[in-house]
Amino acid sequence: MNQLNSHLQLASLDEWLFYLESIHPTEIDMGLSRITEVVQRLNISLTPSKIITVAGTNGKGTTCAFIENALQDEGHSVAVYSSPHIEKFNERLRINKVLIDDESLIAAFKRIEQTRKEISLTYYEYTTLAALLIAEKVKPEFLILEVGLGGRLDATNVIDADIAVITSIDIDHQALLGNTREAIGYEKVGIARVNTPIIIGDLNVPQSVKNYCDDIGCIAKIRNQDFHLLSENLTSHWQWQAEGVLIANLPAPFIPRDNIATALMVLNELGINFKPKQVVHWINTTKLEGRTEIVKSEPLVVLDVGHNPHAARYLNKFVKANQKGKVHAIAAMLDDKDIQGTLSEMYDCVDFWYVSSLSVHRGAKQQKLNQILKDDNIKCNSFDNVDDAYRIALANADNNDMILIFGSFFTVAKIKKSGFK
Repeated sequence: MNQLNSHLQLASLDEWLFYLESIHPTEIDMGLSRITEVVQRLNISLTPSKIITVAGTNGKGTTCAFIENALQDEGHSVAVYSSPHIEKFNERLRINKVLIDDESLIAAFKRIEQTRKEISLTYYEYTTLAALLIAEKVKPEFLILEVGLGGRLDATNVIDADIAVITSIDIDHQALLGNTREAIGYEKVGIARVNTPIIIGDLNVPQSVKNYCDDIGCIAKIRNQDFHLLSENLTSHWQWQAEGVLIANLPAPFIPRDNIATALMVLNELGINFKPKQVVHWINTTKLEGRTEIVKSEPLVVLDVGHNPHAARYLNKFVKANQKGKVHAIAAMLDDKDIQGTLSEMYDCVDFWYVSSLSVHRGAKQQKLNQILKDDNIKCNSFDNVDDAYRIALANADNNDMILIFGSFFTVAKIKKSGFK
């Protein structure tokens, strides 16, 4: 049995995923040449579907979820491809809110393996191709693609967007995207296409983004120019306004209002004539795992995947708006993130710190987080794993306190596996 045929005999999804992790020399290898060639060989066509591609430093997942919820409520079929997953790989592709089954993924992997031949693909490229193959077969009315990293060179950008979206632009993944908002903005706006809309939710759009939009002739709709979110604080009612439409008295959502405002502009651009009652319903029914997710009420236990300073600034506002007693924060992060910058955004809203090692590839050791807090004159408890940190925080917290667990998708995944007793 030759090597190719032996791989085609892999029986389970876990076996395939283990194999995919081993076939490319680097975990991240940005560029479109490899995946473009395989798309052409597979002859993938998504013309029956309208493509919505969503990029951004933060807020991609919640923006996708709101658009998905609204479109499905309007009777449309919707597929969403996102990453990373929290508990199950199948979370990366959902069709009408149902997670894709193992069999469909395995069938797609086999077809890719038969077609790619000499081309080496990253894990992410391979899984993106699988999602595209499945979407081609399912033919949803809308396919929402969440960009994994950047935009211009991300595997999702192999498909032309009918509507492009940028949720936010801030500093993250500097080694790959650049050290300035101008450089990072240029990478993200690369998902835009000629004569097509791009919805930009950032409050301070870099000039590089505006220049790119002008250069290629896309139709840019920018927050605070073409659409507006009006609100005093996170606990008050708020309103959304765009192109002669005003929807007021909107309730506090489970996800950031900024992302709802951007998603509503996408829906408006799609020609969805929504009414205030519909918007309220979408707000009340859109939730996403690991995004200010409340999993226990006494004490209040909140999970958040936030892993950079921009995300931490929003999390700070959420904590202040929802805290009653003391705040116990459990932090575990990847080593290549801006750990000091992220933790420091939370200093003024956290009473007790519990830092943990993250036992995954690229995971930071608790000693590093401990030293960062110590250098900033912050006392903390240190643990080898998130479960132990949570157990001690739970023992220390009163019923009216908040326990916040944040810092990475891996952090949220680890704690979810152990439960919240």
